[in-house]
Amino acid sequence: MGSTSQKRVLIITYYWPPAGGVAVQRWLKFVKYLPNYGWEPVIYTPENPEFFYEDKSLLKDIPEKAKVIKRPIWEPYKIYKSLTGKKGENLGLGFANNEKSKKGALNKLFIWLRGNLLIPDPRIFWVRPSVKFLCNYLKENPADAIITTGPPHSMHLIGFKIKKRCNIPWIADFRDPWTNIDFYKELKLTRLADIIHHRLEQKVLKSSNQVIVVSKQMKREFEELGCKNISVITNGFDIEDIPSKLAPNNNNFTICYVGTMNSARNPLTLWQALRLICSNDNEFASKLEIKIAGQIDSSVIDAIKNNNLEKNFEYLGTVPHNEALELQMSSQVLLLVVNNTPNAKGIVTGKFFEYLAMGKQILAIGPTDGDLAEIIQETDAGNIVDFNDFDGTKQLILKYYNLYKSGGLNTVKTASNKYSRKELTGKLAKILNEITENE
Repeated sequence: MGSTSQKRVLIITYYWPPAGGVAVQRWLKFVKYLPNYGWEPVIYTPENPEFFYEDKSLLKDIPEKAKVIKRPIWEPYKIYKSLTGKKGENLGLGFANNEKSKKGALNKLFIWLRGNLLIPDPRIFWVRPSVKFLCNYLKENPADAIITTGPPHSMHLIGFKIKKRCNIPWIADFRDPWTNIDFYKELKLTRLADIIHHRLEQKVLKSSNQVIVVSKQMKREFEELGCKNISVITNGFDIEDIPSKLAPNNNNFTICYVGTMNSARNPLTLWQALRLICSNDNEFASKLEIKIAGQIDSSVIDAIKNNNLEKNFEYLGTVPHNEALELQMSSQVLLLVVNNTPNAKGIVTGKFFEYLAMGKQILAIGPTDGDLAEIIQETDAGNIVDFNDFDGTKQLILKYYNLYKSGGLNTVKTASNKYSRKELTGKLAKILNEITENE
């Protein structure tokens, strides 16, 4: 599975525990399993980053021998927060995709500044000091390869400059697109800013030894931009995270959603279908539970209220990863929603793979001809309906509800090992071996 003499890889990531969320888990899990394949990970991450919520339960996955280097970062959030009086909002990638953030002259100004001056993102101020520090660090502590993961895509600029100065093999990992991100046009870019974004993206795609993306559609999109060396390594599930015993199911018909639900991910057709079924079936209305854990936009709560589902709805806020797993295990149906945006076909959310490991029925809403639909069909993990397919959504809910009443809903399926974090890390190690052997 790997040679006895381990190679070293420097991983540059903005998100790292105790920050919570899917962005953290992708590289945390790679770090956890890389030593099994002959690679010793060294992590470089900010000492004082801005993140949405803390999840200390993830700290347990950091290997004892893993070296984590933390350096201070300056970000413009304090200025934004002091001027707007908002403590929880963020100028990061999701900033422009929040309904509240789009309203008001001051917020519009900040969106414009974020897109046109903070290129590619507000973490740009960390690039120069990081390159200086890491180039000196690598002289004393050589690494066989470096990896950057974005967003934020400023991390890739660190990799680009280190590759140029130190001539070390470099992998650029894209968890989300850059100029094809769903809210790119909402940044109100000038022609010059748009050119700069695209030029920086091209530099990363063409200078890195290998580009890694999380879906087939993203691979096709980057290939259209001229990227040659590109591989798909999806997100996945860690079997060690999944409770060994099934949690007791609720007596109610519980539809559970875990993760971020912004305005572009608000399943209006689902709320409308649930409202109609509730109005026609009192028993269904009494049994229905909608539980959401994570960050949700105010437009989601408004839609739930407007469809008279407030009494069926429970918002749990952000919860630690282990509690999110328990919630999924005790629910009947796991809801998955893709952003209703032009790039939707290439979106395969990280949460999907964790759902997959639960062996529960998945109710997915998104393109029925996209990458997510292909994996759902391949794994027989549930069903997917299009964003505006009211009849299909209604029929699927009734199908799951009738199975729930007959006791046949929660037949546990075996998740495919090809999507386990351990197997996926093996794919990463193979790429690392190839780019270092070719040097």
